[in-house]
Amino acid sequence: MAGELDGRVALITGPAMGIGRHAALTIAQAGAKVALADIADVGRVAGELGELGAEVLTVEADVRDEAKVKSMVDQVLDRFGRIDILINNAAIVTHFNWGVPRWPRIPDMSKDSWDRVIETNLGGTFLCTKYVLPHMEARQSGHIITMHGGGGVGSTATAYSVSKDAIRTFTRFAAGEFRDSNVCVVCISPGVAIATENAPEEARQRMPGPDSLGSVFVLAAQVGMDLSGEVVQLKDGELITLPW
Repeated sequence: MAGELDGRVALITGPAMGIGRHAALTIAQAGAKVALADIADVGRVAGELGELGAEVLTVEADVRDEAKVKSMVDQVLDRFGRIDILINNAAIVTHFNWGVPRWPRIPDMSKDSWDRVIETNLGGTFLCTKYVLPHMEARQSGHIITMHGGGGVGSTATAYSVSKDAIRTFTRFAAGEFRDSNVCVVCISPGVAIATENAPEEARQRMPGPDSLGSVFVLAAQVGMDLSGEVVQLKDGELITLPW
């Protein structure tokens, strides 16, 4: 299978469903070898990628656990010898449990709940980036993709939105640190809330699904260093930058 990403190796966190699954499918269709890292079962996605002819590695990894993140990266390097693309997708999102209140209000949120969201979304992005960057720096090449998003002010998605705004800032500073190493760090904004496969039928009828993101991951995995540190979004089949 040949494509725009032929021969490259992509490590994707949180690919069991939703946006992560879409990222894995489109990246594989573009010709990349793919490592799927999740705490959930990724067997279905691995099978789908296999049907596309992609070379696939599955790794069980909790992005909050530094030792497991290091082991995850080591396993990918042992199998493929390189990591060209890291997609930091693993997250606890506002619709993590469909059919129940999305988030408690701040006075009702436990410290454990807050920590779990921040450590998964922001901490996981930090840890995965931390362990992939040295390998990209040594090769003077690589793309690291992070994910933005958020709820509207007035919603109860405070922890999620704080984590995602922090990821945007992390992207900007990581890009600055490794610009001289030719490692491009870019943040994708879906632009709208996405209904995943496990969403209620009503939500899936009303909201766009992951497929609406089209080729955004494939394009982001190829952008030049002039976009490093930027937040990008897909519009009319092309990436546009969003204002800070």
